[in-house]
Amino acid sequence: MEIYPAVDILDGRCVQLVQGRPEAATVYGDPAAWAHRWLDEGADGLHIVNLDGAFGRAQKNADLIRAFIGETSAFVELGGGVRNVEDAAGWLDTGVDRVILSTLAVRSPETIRTLADEFGSARVMAGIDARGGEVMIEGWKQPAGSYLSWAERFEDLGAGALLYTNVEREGLQQGIALGPVTDLLRRTGIPVVVSGGISSPGDVAALRGAGAAGAVIGSALYAGKVRLSDLLGAAHAEE
Repeated sequence: MEIYPAVDILDGRCVQLVQGRPEAATVYGDPAAWAHRWLDEGADGLHIVNLDGAFGRAQKNADLIRAFIGETSAFVELGGGVRNVEDAAGWLDTGVDRVILSTLAVRSPETIRTLADEFGSARVMAGIDARGGEVMIEGWKQPAGSYLSWAERFEDLGAGALLYTNVEREGLQQGIALGPVTDLLRRTGIPVVVSGGISSPGDVAALRGAGAAGAVIGSALYAGKVRLSDLLGAAHAEE
């Protein structure tokens, strides 16, 4: 199992949000400095989100992110503001290892097939932002149907992995809800990376035991509630 620290970028700064609300942002400073820190501490890769892109300002932070991608050989997955095939292809051509499609995957599912055919399934991740069993799109504001049904469809279209985010837990540092993750893992045969509420090695161990391929860690890491080394230890422990 792999651990991906989140590097969420808003207005050029590394931030953490609570429940996806920009007005609730805690600012942590230089995103590149944080990215290098997590990699120096042994992170398996980075989960970069262009929050300005997610909020409709697609080009903001793009130069900053491209510069970082150009100077690292680490695994990077990226989401936020990917609104069409051209956006996704542009990031993949830049050197992002895996692009995350969330609202776009629901609005235009065939985009997954198009990108998988061109770049390979391994570089295409479908984002499932779920609340109460439903996928939430457009900044987590609009329900769009069963998250399990969408997961199956995304897999059929050629997504190489799924990013499951529990919207109700995101940013609260209150631990995971394992049930929905277990249900998802039973319904799909592709790797599932989990985000939302993960705040302890115990959470990581539970996800690993359930069969999750990875975990995205944000608020708990930045707030100092947990050490990256402890999360990596839980993720990489021998069977």
